[in-house]
Amino acid sequence: MKKNGKVTLLSAGPGALDLLTLRAARVLGEADVLLVDDLANPEIASLAPRARVIAVGKRGGCRSTPQAFIERLMCRFARAGAHVVRVKGGDALMFGRAGEEISALRRAGVALEIVNGVSAAFAAAAGLGMSLTHRDHCAGVTFVTAHRQDGGAPNWAALAATGTTLAIYMGVNRVEALAETLMAHLEATTPAAAVQWAGTPQERRLVTSLGRLAADVRAGGFASPAILLVGGAVSEAALAAAPALAGADVATGDACTHAEPDVIARAA
Repeated sequence: MKKNGKVTLLSAGPGALDLLTLRAARVLGEADVLLVDDLANPEIASLAPRARVIAVGKRGGCRSTPQAFIERLMCRFARAGAHVVRVKGGDALMFGRAGEEISALRRAGVALEIVNGVSAAFAAAAGLGMSLTHRDHCAGVTFVTAHRQDGGAPNWAALAATGTTLAIYMGVNRVEALAETLMAHLEATTPAAAVQWAGTPQERRLVTSLGRLAADVRAGGFASPAILLVGGAVSEAALAAAPALAGADVATGDACTHAEPDVIARAA
């Protein structure tokens, strides 16, 4: 009798394998098929010794595996009785098309479980030695993507008005436009930061101001995957990171390839 298959949407975290949860490690050991996101650490396959590994990369602005094809693969393998683990970088539920995949699996009647993990904003804040919320600066944090499916921009005026730390995903390629728009509602001196490859050995950090953010991001060669943080709480990052920034070199990155190991930053 054929066993019932299922799909696990697994959060691979920002890259370091020791940031995986114990539950994630257990699920990987049980996997028959891994569908691995481009931003996940490829070494994660070592934790799934019996699994067939299939790369299904998805990167904004780069050649990617069609979403509909990924959903068909998940359903096909699960219906054949396999435990399919869809490995996603960061947290599966944060800007990772998990909503679309959950809907597709439910329509197909495929069993589903979700394993949470560390998202890029948390890894970036940890690397900068700051809290995303801070009683002296803000009462919350807002997670937002600058890369909307329809090509439009978020309502930056409304986001600025929240007074929260803005954790901006997929915004580095349009940093000039978003910084200019935010400065219509926030002071140019508002603290800001950029972190590329957060939580990995390739992590690169930049602490600056909103007024200098775009120029410093370009001068530093920051590219995807990177997260931008804007708000008063980022001022604590400047204090925490400053001693490590002196004399740091600037290196360039490629939006569609992994950066060379190089932790950098530019002081405001």
